[in-house]
Formats: sequence, C-alpha cells, structure tokens
Amino acid sequence: MELFPEAIVLIAVVRSPQDWRWIQETRAYRIPFRHAPSLAPLVDFVAFYYTAAFGPERWSIRYYAPLRGHELVRRRDLFPEEFNHPRAEELYYLLQLGPLQPLSHPVASRRWHRFTFLLTTGERLLQASDLSELPLEGTERQLLRGALREEMRAFTR
Repeated sequence: MELFPEAIVLIAVVRSPQDWRWIQETRAYRIPFRHAPSLAPLVDFVAFYYTAAFGPERWSIRYYAPLRGHELVRRRDLFPEEFNHPRAEELYYLLQLGPLQPLSHPVASRRWHRFTFLLTTGERLLQASDLSELPLEGTERQLLRGALREEMRAFTR
C-alpha cells in the first residue's frame, strides 16, 4: 500500500539493529501496553526512526509500512526463549505490518531528538526534510486527535 497524503502515521523508535531485524523478520512492531499511545492501533502506517545505534543512518526515518492489524499479547509470547524475563507477563501491542517500503528520501534530524512516538500525516512524512517538520500543531493536531478518538469510540463499541 502506497503512503497517501491523508494517512495517519505513527513515527516509532527503533532502538537497535537487532530490533530492526526483528521488525523485518516478523513484520511487526511491539509496544509495551503501559507505554503505548492510546491511538496506536488506529493509525494507517508506521514509520521507523533509527537511534544512534544505527551509525551513519542514525537519527533518521528511512522506512514505513502499512498497519494491517494489531493484537494484545504477553511478552513471553513474543519471546518464548526469554521465559524468565522480568517483564515476561507484561502486555504488549503487537502491530502487524504490511511490506516495509523505503521513503523516496530519508527524513533526517539535524540534531538529536528524544521522543517515544510522534503522530503525523502521510503528506508531512513525504515532504519533510527534517524531523522537526513532522509533529502536528494547533488546529491540525486537534482535528487529528478528535478524528482518532471518534474512530476509537466506534472501534470499542
């Protein structure tokens, strides 16, 4: 699925190349439920922000994927080999992804930013040259949040 201008996009942090391999292999992104943005299951796409662990590609967004679905799972179900992990019983959103797609040009950050998640639009992601251009502000942000809350109410009925 091609990224479209009206799409709602969740920018998610990928902390390590090992996590990126897991995303590529499973076509999924995991978020601890207690830290997840409440609107995460309702977005159209997920885009991936690389941290400093990615060397020359650090602090950039290079790929996105359509959200195909989601489920709530325990960490032990994601990583059965880590059955003794201290958070083995914690709940995670497992966002199921379609094919990973490269952006036509990476969205870099001229300076380091600390964030967990950002909501933006397909249009902003496609046009941005810097991470600072992605966050929604003012009326645009209120409209998006309102629309997602309505969708959340319809989803939970």
